[in-house]
Amino acid sequence: QVQLVESGGGLVQAGGFMRLSCAASGSSFGGYAMAWYRQAPGKQREFVAGITGGGVTNYVDSVKGRFTISRDNAKNTIYLQMNSLKPEDTAVYYCNNPSIGWAWGQGTQVTVSS
Repeated sequence: QVQLVESGGGLVQAGGFMRLSCAASGSSFGGYAMAWYRQAPGKQREFVAGITGGGVTNYVDSVKGRFTISRDNAKNTIYLQMNSLKPEDTAVYYCNNPSIGWAWGQGTQVTVSS
């Protein structure tokens, strides 16, 4: 059974940066597409960024040019580098496999103050 553990969140001022990590245990995700999602208070969980097994990336329009998703298959970990953060980026961030849909981790809280 795959377990996903997100980390790296915290409080940052608008314009700042943060790097999130997502580590998977119980299975190798080297060949799988992976993605980051977020859920803001009172809103549905939304897709933020995805990366294929081959390293092709895609992003929701609101983060294009500011966020970068990457992966280290040897470490079974994906990352989300977030720059030029905005208050509207405040949310709990999660990772998952968009095709299989593993059990969600606990997420990591990102709070951007204005």
